[in-house]
Amino acid sequence: MFKAKHAEFVFAKLLKLSEYSANLSVSQLPKIAAMWKENNYRMKLSAMCIRCLVDRQEERIREIPDEAKKSEYLKRVLKIIGDSGEEASAPYLVYEINKVHKHYFETEISYEKEKQEFNTLMLELEQEMEESIRLGKSGEEVLCNGIKYARAGNYIDFGAMNHVDQEQLLELLHKAGEEEVDKYTFELLKKDLGKAKKLVYITDNCGEIVADKLLIKILKEQYPNINITVIVRGMPVLNDATMEDARAVGLTEIATVIGNGNGVGGTQMNLLSEEAERVCEAADLLIAKGQGNFETMHGCGKNIYYLFLCKCQWFSERFGMERLKGVFINERDVEV
Repeated sequence: MFKAKHAEFVFAKLLKLSEYSANLSVSQLPKIAAMWKENNYRMKLSAMCIRCLVDRQEERIREIPDEAKKSEYLKRVLKIIGDSGEEASAPYLVYEINKVHKHYFETEISYEKEKQEFNTLMLELEQEMEESIRLGKSGEEVLCNGIKYARAGNYIDFGAMNHVDQEQLLELLHKAGEEEVDKYTFELLKKDLGKAKKLVYITDNCGEIVADKLLIKILKEQYPNINITVIVRGMPVLNDATMEDARAVGLTEIATVIGNGNGVGGTQMNLLSEEAERVCEAADLLIAKGQGNFETMHGCGKNIYYLFLCKCQWFSERFGMERLKGVFINERDVEV
């Protein structure tokens, strides 16, 4: 159902990218918004994404000796991709593929060791990161730095990369304060925060949520009247943060944390639990971490601030960024 509070956002997009003139009336928006969503409102699955999906599945089963079973499995993977609609996202397809993998091989890759490793590492770095964020900085600078460090933490992603290197992570964190944050988006965020009552912060990966915790602390300090709810994955998927990780790093001690009710490596709106859906619907703004959340949420019509590193060629090309450079952008400013 089209929500009135998103009318301004959709209206601006339509005027910018469609044939409609300035005479377009607000009463026409629900119908046109539905057309927009049907035709070109979401991030489509690119050929590059399809190739990556298949390659990752082949790598996943490479050491299994049963060639016949592997071939049959990959054919099922190709069918899932081939049968998907235009709006299917890579995280959702991986969710469906994982069901088939479990059927064929009755095993799942566990990331518990990696989760413990990077949660522990980031907790060891927490005090140092907080000092770097705050030392000698004004309130506005502290918020900006908090965004930079939370974004740098997005490197810890075993879904987008085969290997997560600790030295690379430390380098990204060391240089985080020197990275740029889009000034227009930052001013827009401050304006939205100034009038918001409810904010939803959607996390991505283990370890990374320690940096998220620092940013959430800053948001709570500077905007004490905002009710902040944090959403983590509802079930284990890759190294994505779950409630267990949130408890392990102390995130549950500073904010209300809920699961999203599913095991998609993103925020698949139609699969959210009733609680998560209700919280997202009531939010004045959302901060969504990571590529997977962008892939699954872009086009939903909500006031979302995306915060992530470009970790694959497709994202680098889409946003005109070098690999491992950061994106901070509002939903209304994302080109289709």
